[in-house]
Amino acid sequence: MDLQLKGKTAVVTGGTRGIGRSIAECFADEGANVAICARNTEQIAETVKALEGRGVTAWGAVVDIADGPALQAFIREAGEKLGGIDVLVSNASALVQGNAEPDWQAMFDIDMLGAIRTWEAAKPYLEAAAARRGDAAFIIISSVSAVNSDNPSAYGAMKAALIHFAKGVARQNAAGRIRCNVVSPGTVFFDGGAWDKVKTNMPGFFDQMIKRNPTGRMATPEEIAAATVFLASPRSTFTTGINMIVDGAITQRVNY
Repeated sequence: MDLQLKGKTAVVTGGTRGIGRSIAECFADEGANVAICARNTEQIAETVKALEGRGVTAWGAVVDIADGPALQAFIREAGEKLGGIDVLVSNASALVQGNAEPDWQAMFDIDMLGAIRTWEAAKPYLEAAAARRGDAAFIIISSVSAVNSDNPSAYGAMKAALIHFAKGVARQNAAGRIRCNVVSPGTVFFDGGAWDKVKTNMPGFFDQMIKRNPTGRMATPEEIAAATVFLASPRSTFTTGINMIVDGAITQRVNY
C-alpha cells in the first residue's frame, strides 16, 4: 500500500534508538524526508547517514528535550531546512518509573512539556501543510502503562496525561485538517533497550512478562513504527483523537 508520504516531511524526537529510530526509518522507506533529535552527537550522525542512504533528505541535531527554547528552536530549524513539516512525532521520554519528586519532574519536563512545546513550535508548519495538502498529523508515543496501575508511577500518570492532551488537540484542530493521535506500545524489545536490561538483570521477571502476553513475545520497534507511520499517513485522514494500543493483547481492558 502506498501511504502517500513520498516527498513529505516528518520530525521525530528521540529518533536515534529503538522505537524512534524505527519510526524515522519507516518514514524514510515511504519516501518522506526526516529530521531527528537526540542527545548523542555520534548517534545522530550515524542515523542521519542511514536515513540518507534510503534516498531521502535527513537532518539531525543534539537537543535536550527538557530545554524548552532549544527544543522549539530545533523544530523551527527542521521546518526551515526541510521546507515544512507534514508530520510531527513526539517520541522522546524520560523513561522513569518511580514516585519520587525528581521522577515526576523528569517525566513532566520531557514527556509532557516535550510534547506540548514541540506541538506549539510545529503548529504553524502543520497548519501550512494541512492547508496546502489537505492533511497534517501530530503523533504522540505514550504507553500501555497509562491504563495499568499497581503502584504510584510518574511514568504511567504522565503517559495518561498525554492521551488526554492529544484528544483536546485533535478536537480543536480537526476543522483545520490537523490530526492528533496517540500510539501506546506494550512491551517492546530491542538490543540496549529497557527490556534488554531487564532480561539481563532480572531474567525471572522478564520471563514472567513474556508469559503475560498472549502472543508469547514482545513487540519489535519496527512493529510499533509501522502502526505509527500508517496512522500519520494520508491513508488515515479520518482518524483523529484516538489512542492506538499496540500491545499484542497484553492489556485486558476493552477500549471503546
